[in-house]
Amino acid sequence: MTRAALPSLLLPLLSLATAAVADCPSSTWVQFQDSCYIFLQEALKVESIEDMRNQCIRQGADMISIHNEEENAFILDTLKKQWNGPDDILLGMFYDTDDASFKWFDNSNMTFDKWADQDGEDLVDTCGFLYTKTGEWKKGNCEVFSVEGTLCKAAIPYNKKYLSDNHIVISALVIASTVILAVLGAVIWFLYRRNSDLGFTTVFSTAPQSPDNDDCVLVVAEENEYAVQLD
Repeated sequence: MTRAALPSLLLPLLSLATAAVADCPSSTWVQFQDSCYIFLQEALKVESIEDMRNQCIRQGADMISIHNEEENAFILDTLKKQWNGPDDILLGMFYDTDDASFKWFDNSNMTFDKWADQDGEDLVDTCGFLYTKTGEWKKGNCEVFSVEGTLCKAAIPYNKKYLSDNHIVISALVIASTVILAVLGAVIWFLYRRNSDLGFTTVFSTAPQSPDNDDCVLVVAEENEYAVQLD
């Protein structure tokens, strides 16, 4: 095994380690806290907000919901620097006339809002929009006919989001140990093959003996015995 072959041996293990710590579906998503976000940057003709929501659902996500000032600021910053989004982003919310309140499509609790001062408007068929220049939310008609992009959000999978710290440490140690053992095995194999190619072999053998040695000893012994008898 050559040195160039070592990286190819480790690639599957490194990929496994990467997969173990990756939380979002792919590199096109952006992670913040315990959620992943993606902005589908394409013009879309829609008949209702459900058309936009279906775009997110096909990605395994839902339309954006915002639950604190930090998340609101993160979305604004990412829209400007990475996604180059439009001035207005449709939020994943609707006005429930039965409860006379706004609700998120993803069924999360409405724990935070950032409404601009818009009192007295009719809220029937009203949706929420994030105005990216100020970070405030505005109320508007849900009957939009075209959008420049859809912002989607997905929660990190349960088995990763609620993985205990002990399990994380154990998983990291197992991965590290596997990589170290693989490297050591590859180095030992490389050294063995190199020595074999150079002809460095160890031969264990005893001192050579002539096949006639035993006969010679026997003849000498007989001569000595005969000489004793003559004396």
